[in-house]
Amino acid sequence: MEPTTKRPPVTIYAESTPNPLTMRFVANRLLIPDGRMLEFRKAEEAEGVSPLAEKVFNLPFVDGVFISGNFLTITRNNAVDWDLVLLELREYLQEYMNTDGRVVNEAAPAQALADANERAVSHADASSEDDQRIINVLEEYVAPAVAGDGGHIAFRSFKDGVVTVSLRGSCSGCPSSMVTLKGGIENLLKQMVPGVREVVAEEL
Repeated sequence: MEPTTKRPPVTIYAESTPNPLTMRFVANRLLIPDGRMLEFRKAEEAEGVSPLAEKVFNLPFVDGVFISGNFLTITRNNAVDWDLVLLELREYLQEYMNTDGRVVNEAAPAQALADANERAVSHADASSEDDQRIINVLEEYVAPAVAGDGGHIAFRSFKDGVVTVSLRGSCSGCPSSMVTLKGGIENLLKQMVPGVREVVAEEL
């Protein structure tokens, strides 16, 4: 009888992001192949596509799930504070990864996977003229430079003068480049869109 190689248990730790509603959970192994990204903004989008995201959406306070590389970020609603659920949520994820462990359904429809990836790398819908102006500035002036550095930037929201963007790829891995990038984007948007006073990154 051949000896079976036992995989080490999955461990998960939590870290905060600049977005107070979003927490990042990092695993000690890849969840999906490096370079792939999946975003689910409601439970229906995860059905039949990602058993992990489906499991997370079973929790009443979850508003969104983003999966990339060895981490997932979870966005909560205002029903609960992180300090009340963080420990249990981390254990909930860890237990799932060590029992079922499926992140993406092998039989997931290709179109549903493509849609989830498109959501991860595309802008949030513009809900105002200011949102659209910000997206236009990012598309015309910022995105080409970011893409040239192997990264990706997308508009997430604009509220109370604060623009939230998501930074992916190389932008998300280098704090110094992100600080420079944030300063550049912030100055540009302040000049071109009245009312913008700050730009924050959704994830580091």
